[in-house]
Amino acid sequence: MTAIKHALQRDIFTPNDERLLSIVNVCKAGKKKKNCFLCATVTTERPVQVKVVKVKKSDKGDFYKRQIAWALRDLAVVDAKDAIKENPEFDLHFEKIYKWVASSTAEKNAFISCIWKLNQRYLRKKIDFVNVSSQLLEESVPSGENQSVTGGDEEAVDEYQELNAREEQDIEIMMEGCEYAISNAEAFAEKLSRELQVLDGANIQSIMASEKQVNILMKLLDEALKEVDQIELKLSSYEEMLQSVKEQMDQISESNHLIHLSNTNNVKLLSEIEFLVNHMDLAKGHIKALQEGDLASSRGIEACTNAADALLQCMNVALRPGHDMLLAVKQQQQRFSDLREHFARRLASHLNNVFVQQGHDQSSTLAQHSIELTLPNHHPFHRDLLRYAKLMEWLKSTDYGKYEGLTKNYMDYLSRLYEREIKDFFEVAKIKMTGTTKESKKFGLHGSSGKLTGSTSSLNKLSVQSSGNRRSQSSSLLDMGNMSASDLDVADRTKFDKIFEQVLSELEPLCLAEQDFISKFFKLQQHQSIPGTMTETEDLDGGTLTRLHNSGASLPVSSEKDMIRQMMIKIFRCIEPELNNLIALGDKIDSFNSLYMLVKMSHHVWTAQNVDPASFLSTTLGNVLVTVKRNFDKCISNQIRQMEEVKISKKSKVGILPFVAEFEEFAGLAESIFKNAERRGDLDKAYTKLIRGVFVNVEKVANESQKTPRDVVMMENFHHIFATLSRLKISCLEAEKKEAKQKYTDHLQSYVIYSLGQPLEKLNHFFEGVEARVAQGIREEEVSYQLAFNKQELRKVIKEYPGKEVKKGLDNLYKKVDKHLCEEENLLQVVWHSMQDEFIRQYKHFEGLIARCYPGSGVTMEFTIQDILDYCSSIAQSH
Repeated sequence: MTAIKHALQRDIFTPNDERLLSIVNVCKAGKKKKNCFLCATVTTERPVQVKVVKVKKSDKGDFYKRQIAWALRDLAVVDAKDAIKENPEFDLHFEKIYKWVASSTAEKNAFISCIWKLNQRYLRKKIDFVNVSSQLLEESVPSGENQSVTGGDEEAVDEYQELNAREEQDIEIMMEGCEYAISNAEAFAEKLSRELQVLDGANIQSIMASEKQVNILMKLLDEALKEVDQIELKLSSYEEMLQSVKEQMDQISESNHLIHLSNTNNVKLLSEIEFLVNHMDLAKGHIKALQEGDLASSRGIEACTNAADALLQCMNVALRPGHDMLLAVKQQQQRFSDLREHFARRLASHLNNVFVQQGHDQSSTLAQHSIELTLPNHHPFHRDLLRYAKLMEWLKSTDYGKYEGLTKNYMDYLSRLYEREIKDFFEVAKIKMTGTTKESKKFGLHGSSGKLTGSTSSLNKLSVQSSGNRRSQSSSLLDMGNMSASDLDVADRTKFDKIFEQVLSELEPLCLAEQDFISKFFKLQQHQSIPGTMTETEDLDGGTLTRLHNSGASLPVSSEKDMIRQMMIKIFRCIEPELNNLIALGDKIDSFNSLYMLVKMSHHVWTAQNVDPASFLSTTLGNVLVTVKRNFDKCISNQIRQMEEVKISKKSKVGILPFVAEFEEFAGLAESIFKNAERRGDLDKAYTKLIRGVFVNVEKVANESQKTPRDVVMMENFHHIFATLSRLKISCLEAEKKEAKQKYTDHLQSYVIYSLGQPLEKLNHFFEGVEARVAQGIREEEVSYQLAFNKQELRKVIKEYPGKEVKKGLDNLYKKVDKHLCEEENLLQVVWHSMQDEFIRQYKHFEGLIARCYPGSGVTMEFTIQDILDYCSSIAQSH
C-alpha cells in the first residue's frame, strides 16, 4: 500500500500541488467489483482546500487517473455501518449517498480517522460521524493537549516521508566516507549502528549533565505552551469575528451581484425600448400625409409615397421574441393597420376618379382624330399616372384586394375608351378605302361599328363589276362566271396598301405604349416565358403559326406576364374583330388585296415577335395573320376553281385564255408586292398551285375547242406563259418555264405539220408508193422500171403542180392560219416561217428521192426553193 501511495503522490497529486494524507482501496457495494482508491488530500498552498479524490486504474495501461473529486466541506455524513463489529462497508453522504466496501476494516478505520481529524482541523466539526466507534475517535486525539493538531495529524497519518535535500546531502557525505557503503551494506549498517550508540550515549550524558537546563527548558516550554493556548484562544475569537465579517462580505457580494444584474437588465430593457421606438415610431409628418396628403399635386404625391414607404417599413419590422405580447406594440400595430386601410381607400378612390376623368378628357379629342386616320395619343395620361407607380407598388404589397379592384376598374374604363377610339379609327379607314360613306354602304358597311354585311350575291356582283373592263375583250369567247380577282388599277391598290399599312402602324405603337405603361404602373414583369393557350395552328411558309384565343379573363393567371396579356386582351378586345372586318372589306373590294395584307401583316408579326413573342400585339397580329393567310389561300383556290369553270364560245376563236392573262397579272403584281418580303414561301406555294391549274385547264380548253384548233390554243397560251415566266424570272417556276417552252415548241411543230398537210398531194402519194417499193426490197435505181412509177408517170404528176398553183395553195394556207391565230400574241409570222421551213424540207425530200430513184432522167420540179421563198415572202407582204 505504501508503494501505491507513493506512486499516487508522485503521478497525480504532486503536479496539482496537493498532499496525500490517507488512502483506502474500495469498490462499490452491490455491483461488480471494480477496485478504485479513495484519497484524502490537502493543498500545499493557502487557503488550504481539503478534498476526497477518487482514483481509478486506467483501462489502457498500468497508470492511474483522477476520476472525480469532492470538497470535504460538501461531505455531510460518514456512516461506518457498525460501531461494534468489524465491517468493511461505509457510506459517504455528498450530494448523494456513495456506498463503498473497503478491502479491509483496518484501511477503512484509518481513512475514517483521517477524515475526522481533517474535520476537526479545517471544518470545525461540521461532519456527522455515524456508527463510528468512540474508541476510534479517542485514539485519534493526541496525548498532549497543547500539541498542534496539524502536527499530530501528520505524525499519525503520514507513515512515509520523503527525504528532503539536506538529508539526502548528509547521507551522500556519509556514504562517501565509507568506501564499502555500497559493496557491503551490512558492514556499513553496523558501523552506523555503532556510531548511533556512541551518539546516544553522548546525548544521555549531555542530558544528565544539563538536567538543570532541561528543567528550565521544560518550564519555558510549559510557559510557551500556555502562551500558545492563549494565542489560540485569541485566534479562535478572531476567527469567530472574521466569520461574521465573512458572512457580511458574502451578503455584500450577493448584493453587488444583484445590483449588477439589475443594471444589465436595465441596459437590455433600454435597448429593446430604443429598438421599438426607432423602428415602430412613424413621424407626425408621415401620418399627416397619409391622412390628408394631396394626391393631385406632384409634391403631395411624393410626400404620400415617402410616408407609405415609412409605414410599410414600420409594419414589416422584424420584432424580437416577446415584443408582440406588449400592449403598446399591439396598439401601435393596430394604429398602423388603420392608417394603411385609410390611405389605401383614399388612394383607390382618387385613382378611380383619375381613370374616369381620363375617359371624359379623351372623348373630347375623338372628333378631331376621326377626320384623320390617326389614333389619339395617350402619353400625357400615362405620364400623369406614372407618378403613382410607387404608390401602386405599395398598394400591391399591402392591400392586394384594392390593387386588384383598381386593376379591374382601369381595364373597364380604358376598354370602353379604346373601343370608341378604335372603332371610329377603323370607320375612317374603311371610308378612305371605299371612297365615301355612300360607297362604303355599297360594300356592306353601316354605322360606327364598321361591321361588314352583305351576301354572297353582293360579293359576286362586286367582283363582276370590278373585272368588267379586262374581260370585255374576251366576253364573246368565255363566260368567266364569278371571278374574285378585281381589275382595280395600280393606284387604287397602292392606296389600299398605304391605308392598311397606316392602320397597322397606328395600332402597333398604341399597343406597345399601353403594355409598357401597364407593366410600369401596375408593377408587373414583362420578361417571363409564358406558355400560350394553343387552340389552332396553320402552316405558313413551311412553319406553323399558332392562333391563341383572346377570350377575356377566362384564362388562369399563372404569372405576372399572363396578367399583362389578359389586361391587354380586355382593354383591346375590339382590335382583332375590327382588323378582321377591315380585312374582309379589302378582300371584297379586290381579292388581290390579300397579297398586300399578307406581306404587311407578316412583316408586323415578325417585328412584334422579335420584341416579345408572347406579347398581346404579337399574339393578336398572329391571329389576324392566320385570317389573312386564309383569304390569300381562298383567293388562290378561287382562281383555280374559276379556271376549271371556264367555258369557251363555239363561235369565236379562243386566243389567250383569260385565266392565263389573270396569272400574268397576278404574278406581276405579286412579284412587286413580295419583293424582299419575309414570307416568300407562301407565294411560291401559290405559284406552284396556280401554274399547275393553268397548265391543266389550258389543255382542257384546247381539247374542248371547236372553232380554234387544239394545237393553236396550246401553242399560243404556252407561248404566253413562257414569255411571262421569262420576263418575271420566278426562281421557283424554272421547271414550269422549261415545260411551257417545250409544250409551245411541240404544238407549234404539230400545228405546222397539220396545217401544211400535203400541199403537193398527188406528188406526195406518188413518192409514198416509191418509198413503199423500196421498203419491200426493190433497189432505188430499179424503181423507175415499175410500170406505175416510171419516168412518164413522174413527169405527169410534176406537171400538175406548176409554180402558179403552188403559190395559190400557199396563199390559201396563209389566210387559214391568219384566221386561227389571235392578234395579241402576234405569232403569225413565227408560224408562217415555220411552215416555209417545213415546205422546203418536204421539197428537198422529194428532190432527193428523184435523184436516187431516177438518176440521169433529167426530171425536175416545176419550181425551185428560191421560188418557194419568193412566194412566201410575197404572200406575207401582201397581207
